[in-house]
Amino acid sequence: MATLEELRVRLDQVDEEIVRLFEERMRLCGEVGEYKVKSGRKVLDKQREKEKLASVAGKVAGEFNKKGVQELYEQLMSMSRKLQYRQLVEAGALGRLPFIKVPALDAGNARVVFQGVEGAYGQAAMQKCFGDECNCFHVRTFRDAMESIEDGAADYAVLPIENSSAGAVNEVYDLLVEFENYIVGETIIPVEHMLCGLPGTKMDEVERVYSKAEALMQTSRFLGEHARWQQISVVNTAVAAQKILDDNDKSKAAVCSAYAAKLYGLEVLEAGINDEPNNSTRFIIVTNQKVFLQDASKISICFELPHESGSLYRILSHFIYNDLNMTKIESRPVEGRNWEYRFFIDFEGNLEQPAVKNAIRGLREEARNLKILGNY
Repeated sequence: MATLEELRVRLDQVDEEIVRLFEERMRLCGEVGEYKVKSGRKVLDKQREKEKLASVAGKVAGEFNKKGVQELYEQLMSMSRKLQYRQLVEAGALGRLPFIKVPALDAGNARVVFQGVEGAYGQAAMQKCFGDECNCFHVRTFRDAMESIEDGAADYAVLPIENSSAGAVNEVYDLLVEFENYIVGETIIPVEHMLCGLPGTKMDEVERVYSKAEALMQTSRFLGEHARWQQISVVNTAVAAQKILDDNDKSKAAVCSAYAAKLYGLEVLEAGINDEPNNSTRFIIVTNQKVFLQDASKISICFELPHESGSLYRILSHFIYNDLNMTKIESRPVEGRNWEYRFFIDFEGNLEQPAVKNAIRGLREEARNLKILGNY
């Protein structure tokens, strides 16, 4: 029986031959890519790949080796496609991405919309991005904000996309797919919830607490200490504060920000009631123009995938191969198609970078309904 060292020597010899053959294979794949560039043929040929996988599986013995050689050839063909996508991009076959680079947003002359009423966290995010004196108005729902941009009533909308403790704002993700509006910026607002009531209200007088559902969830530990309080959900925290003022009832309190409490003349009954002390919300700036800032460094996209084994794994390989750092992935059900999902991905990059163009070319070929949501 051979020693371990002898077996490793023989493995090294086999590996050297595999490497030599791999380089030869990739050279031939490059020639195939050149042919496809000149002839306008698509890179991905699903039927050819299916036949190839069946062929190589039929040349080995045992189920373990059949599965292994198919996995190996899936990777080999994936690398071949990525090489050919790069050739297409270098030949200009990708075309210009339909986004225009701009030096800055026209913030000074912009009309901006946010969801909620005065005192909402959305207003704080808007003022952080556009200044305290910006030309702005507010609407009741996220959909109203998106429609305001689409109709031309607003140039930009400021909308929450995720909270550090409550997670994604799913409705906004869905609206980004439905509307032809695009992300051009983002900002993060610290969220510090307060329990607020009418001036002079005592804690033992409170019977009902109003706030946005997410805010009630984010303060569940504090509210759980007062089990007799009825928790009532409203559209957002500022609406809750306004309701306490309008109802003029000391049995009612709101979970809201200190800014909203001051705006509506409420008294802070208990400060800093967040379950998570470092709670924050990420807001996006959305417009109906396909533009991106020249120093943009994050890209958001979405796409759908066939409901089959390995489809997400194969798509994510485009980020790995092009050395792109993926920072976030979310999924949402595709309406009307049970158990199929749309994926939302954030990754680092700029639309002018060759690596980004290579990845997008591959994603367009291999995913369904790819949409670039913005570069910001």
